[in-house]
Amino acid sequence: MSTAGHKVVLHTSPHLRETPSVKVIMRNVVWALLPIVAFSVYQFGISVLALTFVCVGTCIGVEHVACRLSGKQSTVNDWSVTITGLLLALTLPPGFPLWMAAVAAIAGVGIGKLFFGGLGYNIMNPALIGRAFAQAAFTAPMTTWVPIMAEDRFTQFIPSTLTLPFLRPESIQPWLASVAPDGFSGATPLALMKFEQVPTESLSLLLGSTAGSAGETSALLIMLCGAYLVYRRMMDVRITISILVVAALTTTVFYLINPDTYPGPLFMLCSGGMMLGAVFMATDMVASPVTPLGVWIYGGLIGFITIIIRLFGGLSEGIMYAILLANACSPLISSVTQPRRYGAPSKKGTG
Repeated sequence: MSTAGHKVVLHTSPHLRETPSVKVIMRNVVWALLPIVAFSVYQFGISVLALTFVCVGTCIGVEHVACRLSGKQSTVNDWSVTITGLLLALTLPPGFPLWMAAVAAIAGVGIGKLFFGGLGYNIMNPALIGRAFAQAAFTAPMTTWVPIMAEDRFTQFIPSTLTLPFLRPESIQPWLASVAPDGFSGATPLALMKFEQVPTESLSLLLGSTAGSAGETSALLIMLCGAYLVYRRMMDVRITISILVVAALTTTVFYLINPDTYPGPLFMLCSGGMMLGAVFMATDMVASPVTPLGVWIYGGLIGFITIIIRLFGGLSEGIMYAILLANACSPLISSVTQPRRYGAPSKKGTG
C-alpha cells in the first residue's frame, strides 16, 4: 500500500526476532576457527596440536581460577576464553615453546581480559595482548619459522616445542637442515619481500603453502570460515571489508609510485596475518565501535596502519599493532560518530 506518495510495506507477525545469545555466538566462532586449526595441524603436525591445547587449556584454567578466587561463577562455559586460546595459538610460530605459550596465555587472559572485569569489559583483544607480550618477552622464538609439510610432523615434535624454561632449543637448527627443502630461508613471505625483495606467488598465499605463524595458513580458507559467520549474522563484515579495501588502496598508491620496491595489493591482503586479523580479531564485538560510521572508520584505520607498519616499520608484520591501536581508539570513535537521536536538536540547535 502507499500513503501520500510514500510506499509502506506491511509484514505479518512476528515483528521481533530473538537475538542469539553471547554463548551461541561464541560457540559458532569456535566452529568457524576449527577448520583453520585443523589445516594448520595438517601443515605443521603435532607441534601445532600441542600448542593449541596448551593455549586453550591455559586460558580456560586462568579464567576459571580467577572466577573462583573472586567468588564469582566460572564464565568459561560462554566459549569466549576458548576463542582467545585458539586465536593466540594461531598467531604463534608452529614451533613456539609450550611453556612460553602458557605464559603468553596467562598474560592475554589476565591482563587483556580479567584485569578489566571479564567478558564485555576488555578494551583490547585478549589474544593479541598475549601475542604482544610474547613478542616483547620472547623475541627470538617469535621470529623462528619452520617449513610446512615435514615428513615426520605427525610422529615427532619440532624440537623447540618441548624446550624447557630458560633453555635454548639447540637442536632446532640441525632439525631444520634435515627437514627443510632446498632454498628454505626460515623467513615468512612478508619478511622475504621487505628485507630481500623476494616475492611469493599469489597462489601459494591463497592456499597457505608458505612458512609463518600457525594461523597464516590459507587466506582462502580463512575467508570461507569468515563467510560462515557472515551467513549466520554473527560477524560485522563492514569491519573486514573496510580493512581490506583501505589496505588495498594504500598498497596500490605505493605500488604505483615504485612497483620495484613495494608489493602489490593482492600480496599484502593474502600474506601474513592480514586475513586472520581482519576476519576474526578486528571484529571482536567488545573492542570494536558500535556506531554505523564508527565501524568503517575503525576498519579503515586498521588497514592503513597495517600497511604503513609493513612498508616503513622495523617489523615485517603490522596487523597486530594496528588492531591494538584501533582497539584503544574504539571508545573515541564511537563517541564522535554517535548518530543524532530521533527528534533531538542538531548541533546548531536548528531542530
